Amino acid sequence: MTICKFIQPLTLAFALGLTAIGVADAQARVIGPYPHSRVTLVTEAKPGDRDDLLLRDLAKFLGSTMGVSFEVKNMAGASGAAAMAYVSKAPPDGSVFYATTPTYIQTSIMSKPEIGYDALEPIANVFQDPEVIFTRADSPSKSLKEAFEQARKNSGKSKWGAGTSPLERGALEQIARKENLKITVVPNMDRANIMSNVLKGTFEIGIGEVHEVEALLQAGKIRILATLTQNRLPSLPDVPTTHEQGVNVIVRKFRGLAGPRGIPSPAIVRIESGLTHVLETEAYRSAYSKSGLLPAYMVRAEVNNFIADFARELTVSMKEIGLIK
Repeated sequence: MTICKFIQPLTLAFALGLTAIGVADAQARVIGPYPHSRVTLVTEAKPGDRDDLLLRDLAKFLGSTMGVSFEVKNMAGASGAAAMAYVSKAPPDGSVFYATTPTYIQTSIMSKPEIGYDALEPIANVFQDPEVIFTRADSPSKSLKEAFEQARKNSGKSKWGAGTSPLERGALEQIARKENLKITVVPNMDRANIMSNVLKGTFEIGIGEVHEVEALLQAGKIRILATLTQNRLPSLPDVPTTHEQGVNVIVRKFRGLAGPRGIPSPAIVRIESGLTHVLETEAYRSAYSKSGLLPAYMVRAEVNNFIADFARELTVSMKEIGLIK
């Protein structure tokens, strides 16, 4: 996978040359006038799911910053196809946005709905959900290199656990190909089952998001061998990346916003300035850091290229692991 440089949050004055015009509350300033007092954020996540809760957190802080009421609309079903169709047909005036994750591209590639990801215009990337490779705490593998040696010793018998997402499964398959390892990647919908099998030794290693394995890490039951990120994570400063260990594979699990095509630039500029500012507020930084998110901010011009590259890479990966022809 191509390594992409994520743009870190910039100061408002440097990024956009704008100044705040008021105080929304004790934590954030009102930035600009926005053309709408109410904005809808559409997600395919069910109410109470992690994606839903993270979006509602963003809506709360962004609304306070911009002086706008952001409302979350849950449209579960068809793995995001219904939500994409709804947003694509909304007025292109900045009143409706879609909460993006890799799922909307995956659904478009696999299911080929009438309206897919390319019917929407990417507006911004906000976060990355970092992924890590882990093993049980008493495993003989203290590094990726040692895990690879274990796989070579048990050639054809080793099992690695991954979620059903082509991002995770594809990452482990790529690593195995690059290292010329004969292993079996076992995809599993139940994330807890992956961790359980790693703890039992059924899977020599597993892959998952930082927030998923945090409790086991703190309990001393697992060891993290590598992060699948461009740089080391602030929360895991002693854990090297895959790239540092000679494996050029990362997982770019993004979270952002898209909208119907044709939203006027002034509305986008105000959204960008709001996002830039809210990412720097202490209260929100504390909230998203606890959720395991890593700021990975990109404005519209950057994120359009990012999404196009991501879709191409994901298509190749899905073909390689046999999910599509």
